[in-house]
Amino acid sequence: MRTKFLIFAMMFMCYSSFAQQDAQYTQYMYNTININPAYAGSRGVMSIFGLHRTQWVGLDGAPVTNAFSLNTPFNESNLGLGVSFVNDKIGPTNENQISVDLSYSVQMSEDYKLSFGLKATGNIFNLDVNKLNPADANDPNLQNFNSEFSPNFGAGLYLHSDKLYFGLSVPNFLQDTKYNDNDVSVFKERMNFYAIGGYVFDLSQNVKFKPAFLTKMVTGSPLQVDLSGNFMFFDKLVLGGAYRWDAAWSAMAGFQVTDGLYVGYGYDRETTNLKNFNSGSHEVFLRFELFNRVNKLVSPRFF
Repeated sequence: MRTKFLIFAMMFMCYSSFAQQDAQYTQYMYNTININPAYAGSRGVMSIFGLHRTQWVGLDGAPVTNAFSLNTPFNESNLGLGVSFVNDKIGPTNENQISVDLSYSVQMSEDYKLSFGLKATGNIFNLDVNKLNPADANDPNLQNFNSEFSPNFGAGLYLHSDKLYFGLSVPNFLQDTKYNDNDVSVFKERMNFYAIGGYVFDLSQNVKFKPAFLTKMVTGSPLQVDLSGNFMFFDKLVLGGAYRWDAAWSAMAGFQVTDGLYVGYGYDRETTNLKNFNSGSHEVFLRFELFNRVNKLVSPRFF
């Protein structure tokens, strides 16, 4: 019964409209480029990021997400460039998304910059109906679905300094519906609205504390609110926790291996009835940054 839970949910999806949400991340503060194009180049160095997330371990068909991104400031201009790739598998669905980001930053004061960003995205969605295992194999609502490509575009704002960040974004403005061979709706892409923010407090010479939040709103879905708090010790070790409102709690850890290499891990545990069907979610990422004597960061930023 427990191994069929998500497959049943996916079968229900084929009979009714499904409002698609973007892939979910626990350590969103390091992966901002995927939800806000204005983040591109904001760290002042070339930043290469890779993430693997396995959600709801032990549940057949549970989401598995892989993300890769690269973003950098463009020469000595106020422009930032980025490219990202996300593969998101949920049960019989497989979605691939590649995006190109462009940002422009304005110096608001000595400490603050305001960045404007645009995102262009190509999306390939595939539904393998053979994985649904329906009771009636000839059900016309569960017939072949061909892979489809759809373009999209988004935008964002990102206010940031060495201590504070705040962003608003909509990664995809276009809403798209995909149909199978019998014109049955199997997938609906909806706009995802994001607000993100955080602030770094210096508790002592060797300890920093950063509370942060992310809110996500999708039409037809409950409002998602993530609250987190992370401590950084000696500019090397990061430990923290998070709470996703009415959904899950998380533990996070990270380590600055070298000036350019940072590794992080996150664990989620559901607080809903879904916790009875899985052993939690795991997320691991690597961030590698290329410095030179001109643009090297004075101290590590954990956002």
